Amino acid sequence: MKYVLVSGGVVSGLGKGVTASSVGVVLKACGLRVTSIKIDPYLNIDAGTMSPFEHGEVFVLDDGGEVDLDLGNYERFLDVTLTKDNNITTGKIYQSVLEKERRGDYLGKTVQVVPHITDAIKDWIESVAVIPVDRNEGPADVCVIELGGTVGDIESMPFIEALRQLSFSVGPDNFCLIHVSLIPVLGVVGEQKTKPTQHSVRELRALGLTPHLLACRSAEPLLQSTKDKLSQFCHVPINNILNIHDVPNIWHIPLLLRNQNAHHSILQQLNLLSNATPPDLQRWTEMAESYDNLTESVRIAMVGKYVGLTDSYLSVVKALLHACVARSLRPSIDWIAASDLEEESAKSTPEGHAAAWETLKSAACVLVPGGFGDRGVKGMMLAAKYARENNVPYLGICLGMQISVIEFARSVLGWERANSVEFDAQTPNPVVIFMPEGSRTHMGSTMRLGSRRTFLQAPDSITFKLYGNSEYVDERHRHRYEVNPDLIGTLEEAGLKFVGKDESEKRMEILELPSHPFYVGVQFHPEFKSRPGRPSALFLGLILAATGKLEAHISRHPNGS
Repeated sequence: MKYVLVSGGVVSGLGKGVTASSVGVVLKACGLRVTSIKIDPYLNIDAGTMSPFEHGEVFVLDDGGEVDLDLGNYERFLDVTLTKDNNITTGKIYQSVLEKERRGDYLGKTVQVVPHITDAIKDWIESVAVIPVDRNEGPADVCVIELGGTVGDIESMPFIEALRQLSFSVGPDNFCLIHVSLIPVLGVVGEQKTKPTQHSVRELRALGLTPHLLACRSAEPLLQSTKDKLSQFCHVPINNILNIHDVPNIWHIPLLLRNQNAHHSILQQLNLLSNATPPDLQRWTEMAESYDNLTESVRIAMVGKYVGLTDSYLSVVKALLHACVARSLRPSIDWIAASDLEEESAKSTPEGHAAAWETLKSAACVLVPGGFGDRGVKGMMLAAKYARENNVPYLGICLGMQISVIEFARSVLGWERANSVEFDAQTPNPVVIFMPEGSRTHMGSTMRLGSRRTFLQAPDSITFKLYGNSEYVDERHRHRYEVNPDLIGTLEEAGLKFVGKDESEKRMEILELPSHPFYVGVQFHPEFKSRPGRPSALFLGLILAATGKLEAHISRHPNGS
């Protein structure tokens, strides 16, 4: 197995994940099979219990793993299906070591960070690296490892030591280190500064790892004099100093690496030049350039709880991008904090309230994504009601579906106190209930998670047609509440139709309002399986409906998109 390690220095948030994904894309374009591992040094077992404001969205895998959003980048860029073991955390490592200690596997030895924790990290990396993720048999050729955090962080020290040992044990021809660093420009001087990168590389070398390539992040392209200085003081050949400057969209990053012959430097270090072909990035070039040339856009109102940090809905944003590009459109997302739509905000922040409603009413479609807790729920219901009553295309995902059911029960059935037991445990009309198999005492990994099969039961429904007249679809889930199966009959008599259910036919997966042009709610998260060039059927349907082209598309594509 060949390993490419991507580390980061100076500051966090430099784009190590996109860099690692792009390296994988270029190597894959050279005819190699690629897999990925993300190392997160935090003590959490996984990302499932972390606030979106702290760490961005929680990405869900087919096997139910709740992982860092960078694994979503890997899946989208490399078109692979990863497992929860592809995300290594300090919590997972310590948990596995302590379980072994309790079983007596260490035969009475004193259990220490070195060698026991570091050995566990190496064993985990080597075992996961050989798991096929690209629908082919046998291990991949190259494993790209992203080390989260910044070099010098206390919590990442055991991982750096383990990776140092790994580089020594596999040999220099099987290990390539790319260090991502920042080249800032001070406003007063206007000069590209290399000193932060020099210090970062010095810190890395002191820990026993020497970078083979530098990936330098900057606003503008690096000057030749800057490259010369970096090469001289960081002991990196000048051809191995890559510049990842700001670009119009991230699909340009693999092209940027290819244009600087990054693939040649990596393949040379890994002794793979004879195994690889020249990189074929024609599809990426077309995607990047076609997006740059798009002139028309569609306005999408995103009504959510975590709109202060767009990474909270990263996969939703990417799914909208994929769907819009497929229709030669630019997504113009209007972020609306759900609480700003509520009546209470009209008194406390009247200007924000008025602006939120004006934004909602000027959008071509409405999307309410997932979330937890009761903050902003009233605002989401108002958005769902507005979309329902004014024939505005609406897509509700997870909580967004439950919101549409609550709003329908209140407005159409007249159940004024209809609610989810998540928000009101004493509601007389619990249209959304806690799932029987859920845990009320533990939060982590206790939801209904991962890929589940939904059976499409109405051939005349929009969803059935968008999914290509398929009898079922496999989508990823992450929820602990569901629509109350005892009230389905009453809701359907009033006009709401549940057109997708699980195998038991008691768990509602998809709802539609037949009297509406496009009013769809789904309990699953279709955004997690959207890919560039292969958009999610439901996101595509939303954009088609927003532009008035849904019926024409369905008639032209009877077997789906």
